[in-house]
Amino acid sequence: MAGVAVVPVQVIAQGPGPRVTAAGGGPSSGSPSGPSGGNTFDAGSFTGGRAFDEGSFTGDLAHATTSRPAPARFAACYSDLASGGATAIVSIHVSGELSGTIESARTAARDAPVPVDVIDSRSIAMGLGYPVLAAARAAASGAPPDEVAAAARRCMRGTRTFFYVDTLDYLHRSGRIGAAASLFGSALMIKPLLHLADGRISLLEKVRTSSRAIARLEDLAVEVAGERRVEVAVQHLAARERAEALAERLRKRVPGLRDLRMVEVGAVIGAHVGPGLLGLTITSPDL
Repeated sequence: MAGVAVVPVQVIAQGPGPRVTAAGGGPSSGSPSGPSGGNTFDAGSFTGGRAFDEGSFTGDLAHATTSRPAPARFAACYSDLASGGATAIVSIHVSGELSGTIESARTAARDAPVPVDVIDSRSIAMGLGYPVLAAARAAASGAPPDEVAAAARRCMRGTRTFFYVDTLDYLHRSGRIGAAASLFGSALMIKPLLHLADGRISLLEKVRTSSRAIARLEDLAVEVAGERRVEVAVQHLAARERAEALAERLRKRVPGLRDLRMVEVGAVIGAHVGPGLLGLTITSPDL
């Protein structure tokens, strides 16, 4: 088999020398190495209305909004992959319940020069990243495109994501959580624990203090993992010390832990959750 180059982002292309390659239009930090390109920021009045790709954005998240990449960006990527020898593409993306990115991918896929399987991960961050990595491993082993896509879908079924945010204001402003939940949390000073359910961000539990919320987040990971062999990603935004402390505790409490990585999420997710995010993604074929 020809040489394999694997870059853990959101589009997997297979042909002579199967490979994973970057596509404009990913979410924020599906890859363990940090944000991938593609989403566009409109930083509003803070920057005079300038638009940025995620990797170049350094402004104030409180004034930023996000927008889906245009289908033309996916079309260009798919065309480039085909020109480079790809005979099929598996394109994996952030939950369609949270972003229109996948619709742009589907639009471009209809006219792509090779077959494109567009997959809705129904998740974000490493909830997307783990299925991408599973597909990458299948592609690198020489699996055909349908098995590459199946590997991603199997991983999706065995992946759970829980997270804590300091405030629901960012999620409410971006429309990712309802006004009732946001007002309830603000009025009672609730520290919410959230999860991904059916591709949507939902309120899981209500806790009174941030320390209790983080302790409960840890307990949830331990409960979900049980005695299974699992991989865990601790994710944060501007909360490295808390993330490192949580990671260290999980190393001691999860007996079947195979791998633990720590990821700071990118600005796209940051614009919707705000600083202080602390999240956990647990994946196992036995979940």
